[in-house]
Amino acid sequence: MAKTKKTETETGTGQPVRAGSLFAYAPAPESPAAAGEIATGYGHFIGGEFVDSSGSQALKTVNPATEQVLAEFAQGTEEDVDRAVRAARKAFADWSALPGSERAKYLFRIARIVQERSRELAVLESLDNGKPIRETRDVDLPLVAAHFFYYAGWADKLDFAGWGPNPRPLGVAAQVIPWNFPLLMLAWKIAPALATGNTVVLKPAETTPLTALRFAEICRQAGLPEGVVNIVTGDGRTGAALTAHPDVNKVAFTGSTPVGRAIAKQLAGTRTKLGLELGGKAANIVFDDAPLDQAVEGIVNGIFFNQGHVCCAGSRLLVQESVQDELLDALKRRMGTLRVGDPLDKNTDVGAINSAAQLARITELAAAGEQEGAERWAPECELPGAGYWFRPTLFTGVSQAHRIAREEIFGPVLSVLTFRTPAEAVEKANNTPYGLSAGIWTEKGSRILWMANRLRAGVVWANTFNKFDPTSPFGGYKESGYGREGGRHGLEAYLDV
Repeated sequence: MAKTKKTETETGTGQPVRAGSLFAYAPAPESPAAAGEIATGYGHFIGGEFVDSSGSQALKTVNPATEQVLAEFAQGTEEDVDRAVRAARKAFADWSALPGSERAKYLFRIARIVQERSRELAVLESLDNGKPIRETRDVDLPLVAAHFFYYAGWADKLDFAGWGPNPRPLGVAAQVIPWNFPLLMLAWKIAPALATGNTVVLKPAETTPLTALRFAEICRQAGLPEGVVNIVTGDGRTGAALTAHPDVNKVAFTGSTPVGRAIAKQLAGTRTKLGLELGGKAANIVFDDAPLDQAVEGIVNGIFFNQGHVCCAGSRLLVQESVQDELLDALKRRMGTLRVGDPLDKNTDVGAINSAAQLARITELAAAGEQEGAERWAPECELPGAGYWFRPTLFTGVSQAHRIAREEIFGPVLSVLTFRTPAEAVEKANNTPYGLSAGIWTEKGSRILWMANRLRAGVVWANTFNKFDPTSPFGGYKESGYGREGGRHGLEAYLDV
């Protein structure tokens, strides 16, 4: 929780009143028990059943806010992967032969169950991932259900999707998802794959497997035919075995650029279709005519949402010189109100960093920013004694040569650069190996269009940031990957067209 100063007046519960405010926020914790029963150990979900791994190695997933072990889960072996792919291949014939209207019924059923169990899933995601409950509750879970509803609607309309008459599914899809949006990334991948008649083998991230395993229970509750969805847990070794399997027809990967590059090399020369959604270093561009209060909220949402664990995070703030001081003053005031702490508290704005390894990465890059001459600022903030935490931080005096302006930090760290003209803003925004997203803040519609046409980014937001919708495609250019997920475009990735 953000540090507050005591005044002469205190609440009846002994909670200090924030200076300058009329009241203090009382703790509003969500109960961990709402997550339901978490087993001490998990195997894989293959052929409609939870099964033991062929290997003996187990991994542990911990609550990043407390460092307490939540559960053990299996380290998938090549034999486990092969078993899952064979189950998916066996199920493919019947699943792909179903009329689209029948496949849609299963997707609609899954979507409704996700809605019914949304509180349980939101709490479980916050426990396993570290993100605030109000984000999992109000953003992640509604979008998960929306993606299944949306693609259920497409299942019997594929002839009209723009890919020609009677488009055919590819076969077995191997899907590897990251730890920053575990259940949402699962929905982004599984929903269109199933709608188009494919079967799936999915590997969740090794730090956040629990909601994927809970989703396996939802598949059984929905009566999904055995083998249509299979989930194999493990670390990068399991993912490598899955993406290299000779009997998969499609690989969908969301994660780091180095791993995506390795998968692309691995599949070069094969007939396996590949989609990559990788890193980003987005520019959030604020002009002197922008509504600054609104822009400040967009900047905060762009970089501190989900602790900055967002591939399209607005991690580079480009502000026009004439409003730099005014904007930074307002931004610092706003950052001073952010509450850092217990992810299960409904008042929390910034939760825990997902893992010790990621915290070390953020810490190392922030230290590099100081060493290279940028000025570091963070609000006073009392961090919990256990868990993985990092204060919301911004750097000024940043040049385009600084590592913090070039490398993806994937944490709550904002680099501030300035510009004078729109052309200079475009040049600086595009001066990155990535090309996933960008934001533009201005009152002039003509300037928005002029900028958007010149920014080399897959998604460009205007006077907002981090807004997602299942009907809209998402993807990048350059080292941010290729292919699109979401919307009508997301169907093409799973069709033989």
